[in-house]
Amino acid sequence: MGSDTEKAQLILSLRQQGITDMRILNAIEAIPRERFVPPALAHKAYEDTALPIAGGQTISQPFIVAYMTQALDVGPRHKVLEIGTGSGYQAAVLCKLCRRVYTVERRRALMREAEQRLHDLRLHNVVTRLGDGAKGWPEQAPFERIMVTAAAAEVPLSLVEQLADGGIMVLPVGPVHGNQEIWRVRREGADAVYEKLMPVRFVPLVAGILRDD
Repeated sequence: MGSDTEKAQLILSLRQQGITDMRILNAIEAIPRERFVPPALAHKAYEDTALPIAGGQTISQPFIVAYMTQALDVGPRHKVLEIGTGSGYQAAVLCKLCRRVYTVERRRALMREAEQRLHDLRLHNVVTRLGDGAKGWPEQAPFERIMVTAAAAEVPLSLVEQLADGGIMVLPVGPVHGNQEIWRVRREGADAVYEKLMPVRFVPLVAGILRDD
Protein backbone atom coordinates (compact mmCIF):
# COMPACT_ATOMS: atom_id res chain seq x y z
CA MET A 1 0.00 0.00 0.00
CA GLY A 2 1.14 3.54 -0.65
CA SER A 3 2.48 5.26 2.42
CA ASP A 4 0.83 8.37 3.82
CA THR A 5 4.05 10.24 3.04
CA GLU A 6 3.95 9.24 -0.63
CA LYS A 7 0.32 10.30 -0.93
CA ALA A 8 0.99 13.59 0.87
CA GLN A 9 3.90 14.34 -1.46
CA LEU A 10 1.73 13.66 -4.51
CA ILE A 11 -1.08 15.90 -3.23
CA LEU A 12 1.44 18.67 -2.50
CA SER A 13 2.85 18.31 -6.03
CA LEU A 14 -0.64 18.55 -7.55
CA ARG A 15 -1.39 21.69 -5.54
CA GLN A 16 1.88 23.26 -6.66
CA GLN A 17 0.91 22.53 -10.27
CA GLY A 18 -2.37 24.42 -9.93
CA ILE A 19 -4.91 21.84 -8.77
CA THR A 20 -6.98 23.87 -6.32
CA ASP A 21 -10.25 21.92 -6.07
CA MET A 22 -10.10 20.21 -2.67
CA ARG A 23 -12.81 17.72 -3.66
CA ILE A 24 -10.52 16.42 -6.41
CA LEU A 25 -7.46 16.34 -4.17
CA ASN A 26 -9.43 14.48 -1.49
CA ALA A 27 -10.71 11.97 -4.07
CA ILE A 28 -7.19 11.29 -5.36
CA GLU A 29 -5.98 10.88 -1.80
CA ALA A 30 -8.83 8.45 -1.03
CA ILE A 31 -8.35 6.20 -4.09
CA PRO A 32 -5.50 3.65 -3.66
CA ARG A 33 -3.73 4.09 -7.02
CA GLU A 34 -1.54 1.05 -6.33
CA ARG A 35 -4.64 -1.11 -6.84
CA PHE A 36 -4.92 0.13 -10.44
CA VAL A 37 -1.37 -0.60 -11.63
CA PRO A 38 0.43 -3.91 -12.26
CA PRO A 39 1.84 -5.35 -8.99
CA ALA A 40 5.42 -4.97 -10.28
CA LEU A 41 4.83 -1.21 -10.56
CA ALA A 42 2.99 -0.70 -7.27
CA HIS A 43 6.05 1.01 -5.79
CA LYS A 44 5.66 3.72 -8.46
CA ALA A 45 1.94 4.25 -7.89
CA TYR A 46 2.32 7.65 -6.20
CA GLU A 47 4.91 9.04 -8.57
CA ASP A 48 3.47 11.74 -10.80
CA THR A 49 3.91 9.73 -13.98
CA ALA A 50 1.88 7.62 -16.41
CA LEU A 51 2.38 3.87 -16.06
CA PRO A 52 1.75 0.96 -18.47
CA ILE A 53 -1.17 -1.40 -17.86
CA ALA A 54 -2.47 -4.41 -19.80
CA GLY A 55 -3.36 -4.32 -23.48
CA GLY A 56 -0.73 -1.72 -24.41
CA GLN A 57 -2.67 0.95 -22.52
CA THR A 58 -1.63 3.33 -19.74
CA ILE A 59 -2.90 4.74 -16.48
CA SER A 60 -2.59 8.50 -16.81
CA GLN A 61 -0.22 10.68 -14.84
CA PRO A 62 -1.98 11.84 -11.63
CA PHE A 63 -1.57 15.49 -12.64
CA ILE A 64 -3.36 14.84 -15.95
CA VAL A 65 -6.16 12.99 -14.12
CA ALA A 66 -6.51 15.90 -11.70
CA TYR A 67 -6.21 18.57 -14.42
CA MET A 68 -8.82 17.03 -16.70
CA THR A 69 -11.15 16.41 -13.77
CA GLN A 70 -10.80 20.00 -12.60
CA ALA A 71 -11.46 21.25 -16.15
CA LEU A 72 -14.60 19.09 -16.24
CA ASP A 73 -16.06 20.96 -13.23
CA VAL A 74 -18.01 17.95 -11.92
CA GLY A 75 -20.90 18.54 -9.51
CA PRO A 76 -22.36 16.10 -6.94
CA ARG A 77 -25.63 15.63 -8.88
CA HIS A 78 -24.03 15.17 -12.28
CA LYS A 79 -24.36 12.14 -14.51
CA VAL A 80 -20.94 11.59 -16.09
CA LEU A 81 -19.90 9.55 -19.14
CA GLU A 82 -16.30 8.32 -19.35
CA ILE A 83 -14.88 6.99 -22.60
CA GLY A 84 -11.96 4.60 -22.05
CA THR A 85 -12.26 2.80 -18.70
CA GLY A 86 -8.75 1.38 -18.83
CA SER A 87 -7.65 0.45 -15.33
CA GLY A 88 -10.73 2.12 -13.84
CA TYR A 89 -8.71 4.75 -11.98
CA GLN A 90 -10.22 7.85 -13.62
CA ALA A 91 -13.72 6.42 -13.10
CA ALA A 92 -12.89 5.81 -9.43
CA VAL A 93 -11.86 9.44 -8.98
CA LEU A 94 -14.93 10.71 -10.83
CA CYS A 95 -17.35 8.57 -8.83
CA LYS A 96 -16.24 10.36 -5.65
CA LEU A 97 -17.40 13.64 -7.18
CA CYS A 98 -20.71 12.92 -8.92
CA ARG A 99 -23.98 11.00 -8.73
CA ARG A 100 -23.11 8.26 -11.23
CA VAL A 101 -20.39 7.41 -13.76
CA TYR A 102 -21.13 5.51 -16.96
CA THR A 103 -17.86 4.22 -18.40
CA VAL A 104 -17.24 2.54 -21.77
CA GLU A 105 -14.28 0.25 -22.57
CA ARG A 106 -13.57 -1.53 -25.87
CA ARG A 107 -11.35 -4.27 -24.39
CA ARG A 108 -13.27 -6.94 -22.52
CA ALA A 109 -10.30 -8.04 -20.39
CA LEU A 110 -9.59 -4.49 -19.21
CA MET A 111 -13.25 -3.90 -18.46
CA ARG A 112 -13.54 -7.04 -16.34
CA GLU A 113 -10.41 -6.16 -14.34
CA ALA A 114 -11.66 -2.62 -13.77
CA GLU A 115 -15.06 -3.91 -12.67
CA GLN A 116 -13.40 -6.15 -10.09
CA ARG A 117 -11.27 -3.31 -8.71
CA LEU A 118 -14.24 -0.99 -8.41
CA HIS A 119 -16.28 -3.73 -6.73
CA ASP A 120 -13.49 -4.54 -4.27
CA LEU A 121 -13.24 -0.85 -3.35
CA ARG A 122 -17.04 -0.66 -2.91
CA LEU A 123 -17.39 2.05 -5.52
CA HIS A 124 -20.91 1.16 -6.54
CA ASN A 125 -21.97 4.29 -8.47
CA VAL A 126 -20.00 3.25 -11.57
CA VAL A 127 -21.71 1.41 -14.45
CA THR A 128 -19.50 -0.27 -17.08
CA ARG A 129 -20.16 -1.17 -20.69
CA LEU A 130 -18.20 -3.02 -23.37
CA GLY A 131 -18.52 -0.84 -26.44
CA ASP A 132 -17.13 1.51 -29.05
CA GLY A 133 -16.23 4.63 -27.11
CA ALA A 134 -16.61 6.97 -30.07
CA LYS A 135 -20.30 6.07 -30.12
CA GLY A 136 -20.75 6.93 -26.44
CA TRP A 137 -23.75 5.55 -24.56
CA PRO A 138 -26.77 7.06 -26.35
CA GLU A 139 -29.31 5.05 -24.34
CA GLN A 140 -28.23 6.91 -21.18
CA ALA A 141 -27.80 10.35 -22.75
CA PRO A 142 -27.88 13.23 -22.07
CA PHE A 143 -24.90 13.60 -19.74
CA GLU A 144 -23.96 16.73 -17.82
CA ARG A 145 -20.29 15.85 -18.21
CA ILE A 146 -18.22 13.64 -20.56
CA MET A 147 -14.58 12.66 -20.04
CA VAL A 148 -12.60 11.00 -22.83
CA THR A 149 -9.31 9.36 -21.83
CA ALA A 150 -7.95 8.51 -25.29
CA ALA A 151 -6.98 10.91 -28.06
CA ALA A 152 -9.46 11.44 -30.89
CA ALA A 153 -8.22 12.72 -34.25
CA GLU A 154 -11.09 15.22 -34.01
CA VAL A 155 -13.89 15.87 -31.56
CA PRO A 156 -16.51 13.09 -32.03
CA LEU A 157 -19.80 14.81 -32.88
CA SER A 158 -21.66 11.76 -31.58
CA LEU A 159 -20.35 12.60 -28.10
CA VAL A 160 -21.11 16.32 -28.40
CA GLU A 161 -24.69 15.34 -29.24
CA GLN A 162 -24.87 13.30 -26.00
CA LEU A 163 -24.03 16.34 -23.86
CA ALA A 164 -26.88 18.00 -22.01
CA ASP A 165 -27.47 21.67 -22.78
CA GLY A 166 -24.83 23.50 -20.75
CA GLY A 167 -22.80 20.30 -20.44
CA ILE A 168 -19.02 20.04 -20.67
CA MET A 169 -16.76 17.48 -22.32
CA VAL A 170 -13.00 17.27 -21.76
CA LEU A 171 -10.86 15.19 -24.11
CA PRO A 172 -7.45 14.96 -25.77
CA VAL A 173 -7.51 15.74 -29.50
CA GLY A 174 -4.81 15.11 -32.09
CA PRO A 175 -3.06 12.50 -34.22
CA VAL A 176 -1.34 9.44 -32.74
CA HIS A 177 2.16 10.60 -33.67
CA GLY A 178 1.56 14.34 -33.74
CA ASN A 179 0.64 17.18 -31.42
CA GLN A 180 -2.23 16.46 -29.07
CA GLU A 181 -4.04 18.94 -26.83
CA ILE A 182 -6.70 18.75 -24.14
CA TRP A 183 -9.85 20.44 -25.37
CA ARG A 184 -12.90 21.54 -23.38
CA VAL A 185 -16.21 21.53 -25.23
CA ARG A 186 -19.29 23.33 -23.89
CA ARG A 187 -22.71 22.52 -25.31
CA GLU A 188 -24.81 25.65 -25.79
CA GLY A 189 -28.14 24.66 -27.29
CA ALA A 190 -27.54 23.44 -30.83
CA ASP A 191 -24.01 24.86 -30.80
CA ALA A 192 -20.74 23.93 -29.13
CA VAL A 193 -17.87 26.13 -27.93
CA TYR A 194 -14.35 24.69 -28.22
CA GLU A 195 -11.42 25.66 -26.00
CA LYS A 196 -7.85 24.33 -26.17
CA LEU A 197 -6.21 23.91 -22.76
CA MET A 198 -2.77 22.23 -22.81
CA PRO A 199 -0.52 19.85 -24.82
CA VAL A 200 -0.60 16.15 -23.85
CA ARG A 201 0.23 12.65 -25.07
CA PHE A 202 -2.47 9.95 -24.95
CA VAL A 203 -3.06 6.55 -26.52
CA PRO A 204 -5.47 6.83 -29.49
CA LEU A 205 -9.24 6.49 -29.38
CA VAL A 206 -9.83 3.36 -31.47
CA ALA A 207 -13.14 2.29 -32.98
CA GLY A 208 -14.67 -1.13 -32.46
CA ILE A 209 -14.71 -3.70 -29.66
CA LEU A 210 -12.14 -6.32 -28.59
CA ARG A 211 -14.12 -9.07 -26.90
CA ASP A 212 -11.11 -11.27 -26.22
CA ASP A 213 -7.63 -9.80 -25.65
